[in-house]
Order: sequence, then C-alpha cells, then structure tokens
Amino acid sequence: MDYAERLRRFSFNDQRIDAEVAVAATLDDKTHALARIAALIAVGGAEPSFGAEADAAVGAGASPAEIVDVLAVVAPVVGLARVVDAAPKLALALGCDIGLVAGDEY
Repeated sequence: MDYAERLRRFSFNDQRIDAEVAVAATLDDKTHALARIAALIAVGGAEPSFGAEADAAVGAGASPAEIVDVLAVVAPVVGLARVVDAAPKLALALGCDIGLVAGDEY
C-alpha cells in the first residue's frame, strides 16, 4: 500500500487500520526509535517508556548524543517545559548522572 493510501486511512480512522498499516514502512530502525522518543517528549511519557525507547535507539545504532539532540530539535515545537521534564528521564535511560539532587533550583 502506498503512502497516500495509508495517509487517507489514518485521516478518517479507517477501521482497516491494523498492524500492517500502522507500521513504519520506510523508516529505518534508528529513525523510527528517535521519532518515538520525540513523541514521548511531546506527550510527557513515563520513565520506563523512555528507557525502552532509548534502548531501542541505541540498539539500532543511535549514539547518546543523537538521542539528546532529539530534545533540542523538538523544543521549538513542544516547548521548553516538556523538554525539561523529559531530560532527566532520558538521562536515567542512558545511564547518565546529570547531578540533580532534590531541591535543585536554577
């Protein structure tokens, strides 16, 4: 099925949307994982979700720097508050100690 037909089906919530239609047809695994991290940032995803997606991204060849870059590129769209909320979750997922302690203020 071509992209236009998939887009048409998504547009009106076609009941035939299933696993075949909802799977990324042309994205490589790394891009797919980075896009999912961007989505988690946008919706305020939970820590375990960031862990799973960061693992998937690293497993697909993304570097920690590329994963952190996702924060920068989505900030103008989702807002700084979402990025600040997601940053420590991503740090935990990447095993990075960012040195935050309870009560830190800037």
